[in-house]
Amino acid sequence: MSYLADKKRYDNMQYKRCGKSGIELPLISLGLWHNFGGVDIFENGRKMVLRAFDLGITHFDLANNYGPPAGSAEENFGKILKTDLKSYRDEMIITSKAGWDMWPGPYGNFGSRKYLIASCNQSLKRMGLEYVDIFYSHRPDPNTPIEETMMALDQIVKSGKALYAGISSYNPEESREAIAVLKSLGTPCLVHQPSYSMFNRWIEDGLLNVLEETGVGSVVFSPLFQGLLTDKYLNGIPQGSRASKPDSFLSSRDINEKNIEKVKALNEIAKKRGQKMSQLALSWVLRDERVTSVIIGASKVSHIEDAVGIQSNLTFSSEELEAIEKILKG
Repeated sequence: MSYLADKKRYDNMQYKRCGKSGIELPLISLGLWHNFGGVDIFENGRKMVLRAFDLGITHFDLANNYGPPAGSAEENFGKILKTDLKSYRDEMIITSKAGWDMWPGPYGNFGSRKYLIASCNQSLKRMGLEYVDIFYSHRPDPNTPIEETMMALDQIVKSGKALYAGISSYNPEESREAIAVLKSLGTPCLVHQPSYSMFNRWIEDGLLNVLEETGVGSVVFSPLFQGLLTDKYLNGIPQGSRASKPDSFLSSRDINEKNIEKVKALNEIAKKRGQKMSQLALSWVLRDERVTSVIIGASKVSHIEDAVGIQSNLTFSSEELEAIEKILKG
């Protein structure tokens, strides 16, 4: 049966201006880092993407190496676009990135012009697109001049293969320089994509100030600290969870007694707010006006529905914020 989007999909999603640009992004964005690759069940990924769109999520975040295997998340997303979402393309913000190891040899990694442009071309082919809405430099390259990396983004935009340029995981100083170079080239930086969560607060130390000063938006990823900021690990590491997998970014070292005690205390605050632990963590990262949107990962439709549900309870009292701060610093 062919897919028809929910006619009320924009009724309940909140959208927020991305920096000083013409683009508004949904508060909740869907990332395809995990659970949408070739090793995953395609129909489950399809259901999640379509449910997300029906809930007003217009922003879908990908990268060349998402899978596994690398490239397969883009291929699968391309299939969903072709079969279900082709007629809705102009309602969507679709992004990709390049910066991490993708193919053998010296030209398949980091930030050279050759790698970024080749990667963009490959991503477009995998997804069956003429352009992506945002193309990112996925990480800074210590051995390539920042001018070369930004000139590659500028070329990608001016060639029509992307509408906007972005950077990801650049520190405050690198971000300021990259943003300045892009501005000088006539391709403003639209957005920065950093990691941010209750357990990973590095962007509060200067980066958010840089983005505010330069008019660049921020779309944060890993808001649940790879699942630790949920109720999943309150009683140990469950079989089949992300932390139980050998290639997990969430180490069993992170699931230590001190962190679990913090999550348990935070979970009590969540209960008083009528939220799940995951919803509290998502609401908390959005408390700062300089955060435009939060990228969630999902392995089932209910995760997306839970995330969208935070919109009814985004504000915090000063007492709640003080209590959360005390727990996090404990």
